[in-house]
Amino acid sequence: MMKIPGSFAKTSILPERLYQLMIELKNVRKKYGDTLALDQVNVTINDGICFGLIGPNGAGKSTLMKIIAGITQKYEGEISFNEKPLEKNRYAVKQTIGYVPQDLVLENVLSARDNLTFFGGVYGIPKNKLADTVNKTLEDIGLRDRADDLIKNFSGGMKRRLNIGCGIMHNPKLVIMDEPTVGIDPQSRNYIYTIIDKLKKDGKTIIYSSHYMEEVQNLCEDIVLIDHGKILEGGSVNSIIKKYSKPAVYLEGEGIKPQELNLFGEVAELGNGYRIVCDNVMQTMEKISSFLLANRQQVSHLEIYHMNLEDIFFLLTGKSLRDK
Repeated sequence: MMKIPGSFAKTSILPERLYQLMIELKNVRKKYGDTLALDQVNVTINDGICFGLIGPNGAGKSTLMKIIAGITQKYEGEISFNEKPLEKNRYAVKQTIGYVPQDLVLENVLSARDNLTFFGGVYGIPKNKLADTVNKTLEDIGLRDRADDLIKNFSGGMKRRLNIGCGIMHNPKLVIMDEPTVGIDPQSRNYIYTIIDKLKKDGKTIIYSSHYMEEVQNLCEDIVLIDHGKILEGGSVNSIIKKYSKPAVYLEGEGIKPQELNLFGEVAELGNGYRIVCDNVMQTMEKISSFLLANRQQVSHLEIYHMNLEDIFFLLTGKSLRDK
């Protein structure tokens, strides 16, 4: 059976830009039995940006997105779109939202064109415009040449792009993407970045969840980091990185002992080398160079280290495995 994302009804599409979208969540709380999935969440999402939602497995990201999308309707707290309560405008708001779930919503025994045609009917796109809308969507997601091939013969990256197409073909104002690049090849991932850039240029607001910190840092203007249902940090990507950044040096080489590096600052293993947090990076690099040269140790990398979003993620959530 074909799976329909959420509870979208077959309705007519409202005029574009009905909402100058700005989403605000106040004290949103959600429980599943004895499990508290969201705990007094307060978030503001500005219009026309890519808003990143990051956190470990089971942090509450998918629950939050499903609540905003209208898929999960039982929760505590308040949500408003453009200062209008969601509860009083749910029908109108829902038609301005495109939801791209992590799980594929495709029917494998149908073609890409047939999948999009089905979703076009779900969204209420008029029949006299449906064929053109399908063709435009196929072009946008780079599948025009494979339009009539069966989904079961598609690669993982092609399925992910079609999954996005099914969520955006009704020209939504808000696009919610839950792990859209999980498990795909670099070329497909890069093409999805292109799709997201185009959506942003078209004035769409995007809520973007991913475990790939580098892509969140590159794609998103603002983010929140959520863990155990609570917001740990939020704001612009640049301001958060600036807040937590410390002067540091990165070092790689043969025969280097981390205990020897403690002379120069706070040492942590990173990749194939070590990050050394220090007060003055230039002086520290000079001291390390002199020390290693005197001890005849080989250095392959010695450079100023700039903290990134992944560093902050581990700093705030820890490095322990999250299997649930």
